[in-house]
Amino acid sequence: MLSILIPVYNYDITKLVSDLHQQALDTLVDFEIIVMEDGSTLYLDANRRVADLKFCRYIPSEENIGRSAGRNKLAELAKYGHLIFIDCDAEVCSANFVNKYLSFVHEECVVVGGTAYDPNEKNPDYSLRLKYGREREARSAKDREKQKYQSFTTFNFLIAKSLFEKIRFDESIRSYGYEDTVFGHQLVENGYEVLHIENPLIHKGLDTNDVYMQKTEGGLKNLYLLYKTGRYPFLANESKLLHTFVLIKRMGLNAVFALFFRMNRKTLKKSLCEPSPSLRVYDLYKLLFLCYISRQK
Repeated sequence: MLSILIPVYNYDITKLVSDLHQQALDTLVDFEIIVMEDGSTLYLDANRRVADLKFCRYIPSEENIGRSAGRNKLAELAKYGHLIFIDCDAEVCSANFVNKYLSFVHEECVVVGGTAYDPNEKNPDYSLRLKYGREREARSAKDREKQKYQSFTTFNFLIAKSLFEKIRFDESIRSYGYEDTVFGHQLVENGYEVLHIENPLIHKGLDTNDVYMQKTEGGLKNLYLLYKTGRYPFLANESKLLHTFVLIKRMGLNAVFALFFRMNRKTLKKSLCEPSPSLRVYDLYKLLFLCYISRQK
């Protein structure tokens, strides 16, 4: 009835799987949990112990095939009709997490549970990731419903396997960033409804400010490359950031913005790594960075 799918990269998933396993057992429905490493080098000894749990499968892999291909592979291995995709750095925060999703397993549907952040986490090393997550990601189902497709995230969602097989993740997207945006748009294109509910998991795998800035730049490079291929014209409409960049480029101002970025990059970056970073400055940084990379050969 239910396949819980967890792609893993260098993260200890023993507690997450244990919590999900117990909840699934309590429901008395047919289920499986499949954990697949994606070229991990850390926590392998601990993670492989999840295979000792009933109805759990652990699949090691020395090759990193990427986020999109990894999720597609997990869906192919799943034997039940509904799939719950969960990122490895999640933590269960509700005793009814699995049970809430079970009410949708008789439908061809897509259901997004949401993301939460630990209110007790105050480490300034994670200040930017925490502020962005709490203000932009940890939104109520009601707020997410207002922008249901733009709010789609692969962190924690349920999807009918029959529906997933018609969409799948674009495996040409191997780098980090925006594969969930493309997947969400494909759902729209095919006329499928996305339902947002209050069933969050806590995002525990926080990046330090320096690492998060590196990932931000990597994701923006990926966004720009996706835009440049011409295969995803909808991105300029669905991403406010990319839409603004395209307008600036059309006005011939991206060179000016790129120059401003080169002159102020260190100062902006330093301010974003402070204990109380500004998300407006973060948005500006991303826009300027897009202009900057658009000028690179």
